[in-house]
Amino acid sequence: MNLSLYQKLAWSLVVIFCFICALVYGWSKQLEQTSQHHGEQNLHLQLAEHLVQDNPLIKQGIYDYKALENLFHTLMLLGPAFEFYFVDPQGKILTYSAEPGKVKRSHINLTPLKRLITDPTITPLYGDDPRDNNKQKIFSVAPVYNQDSLQGYLYVIIGGEAYDTTLNNIKANDNLWLAVLWLAAALLFLFVAMLVLFRFFTAPIKKLAAEVSLIEAANYSLTDSKLSAYSNKNNEVDNLGRGIQAMLTRIDEQFKALEQSDKQRRELLTHLSHDLRTPLASLQGFLEVLNQPHRQLSTQERQHYLDVSSDNCQQLKQLIEQIFELANLENGQVKIHPETLNLGELIYDCVAKFCLTADHKEINLSVEPAICDFTVVADIAKLERVLSNLIDNAIRHTPRGGKIIVHVQDVGSEQLYVDVSDTGVGINQDELTAIFEPHYQASNSNKAGRQQGGLGLAICKGLLQLMNSEINVQSELGKGTQFRFNLPQKIKA
Repeated sequence: MNLSLYQKLAWSLVVIFCFICALVYGWSKQLEQTSQHHGEQNLHLQLAEHLVQDNPLIKQGIYDYKALENLFHTLMLLGPAFEFYFVDPQGKILTYSAEPGKVKRSHINLTPLKRLITDPTITPLYGDDPRDNNKQKIFSVAPVYNQDSLQGYLYVIIGGEAYDTTLNNIKANDNLWLAVLWLAAALLFLFVAMLVLFRFFTAPIKKLAAEVSLIEAANYSLTDSKLSAYSNKNNEVDNLGRGIQAMLTRIDEQFKALEQSDKQRRELLTHLSHDLRTPLASLQGFLEVLNQPHRQLSTQERQHYLDVSSDNCQQLKQLIEQIFELANLENGQVKIHPETLNLGELIYDCVAKFCLTADHKEINLSVEPAICDFTVVADIAKLERVLSNLIDNAIRHTPRGGKIIVHVQDVGSEQLYVDVSDTGVGINQDELTAIFEPHYQASNSNKAGRQQGGLGLAICKGLLQLMNSEINVQSELGKGTQFRFNLPQKIKA
């Protein structure tokens, strides 16, 4: 059976309440009966003893059991709530007040009788009911002596069979139905009250479930559907609503990030296909020309074609290496191996690699300060890759006669800042945050010379992040660009 939370709570409470009511009713009836027996037994505790003392037939010793039976019968007519028995010292019933066939026992247990005679304060105390083999009832008892010889016991059952029958009939006609009516009214009241309370308590959960269902129907899009405001921090349902809201917001952000990532991936594949196709087509064209046997080429032309083909091969190799390097960075497969190194030596080694290219373009490539004696902790290969990329970019975007400076600045706090600045074409302000994206090329980038894949800055950023460093850029069109990143400095002892 498919029940809602509200229905489950309501029925569970009704069942538990019925069980508790049954327990309370049974306990109260038991307590009422025990209290009644205690009072009645205390009230009639001396009844048997008074009968023994006031009746000459019993007081002088028993010798005529038939006369005693008549006496008991007379007493029972006067007090129908009592049953009278005379038992011998061994517990055998010798005579009684009941009609023939009513008494089921021939003997009774004398232990309760002796206990009550010894200590009258231990009420309520129950003795065997001669009219039933399984029941016990409260009683009054007194020993009967002839001179000093114990003849037996006068055993008086308080609340005999006639009393019980009359009382049960009265209860059946009045109290029982009254109790049933009260119980039914209480259950009905509780059921209605609990339905109202549970409706009040479960309404926020029901509302939250309905809103989540609407969001699910909208394919978890928070644009088309949204949760209500849950502001009560002390309410568990509001806390749950805020948690679901945060989770859905996070899912929505991840969906958008995945869509953006997929879009960038498609754009990257498109650009990479174009970048790979351009040098490959050029390489294929020159090789076809060189492979034509009827084509008469001079030694100078053949060498030119071979040089261009070699440049295209080198460009393809560099682009493919960058693609693999970027893929490894994004997949977390690149590991950092930090070591202590002299930053000045590494910078001068990188500058030396580009001196000929800079001289060819009449670009002044320098290092500041000239004596760059700083010790840092970094991965030397990764740092060399970053510096080479930045210097190469600066040379390609700096016109003839320009200037490039690699500047190291000690700002304290155990940090060094490395700046690679140029006097090149600059970058538009609205493109500064996008130039670190894979395959993005600024609109004012220098298209002359080799075709570039646009992966260098993305690789630099990824490598520096692995070394817990950040790269920033400042640029102004027509005046140049400055890239800056920080490195942890090794303090000399």
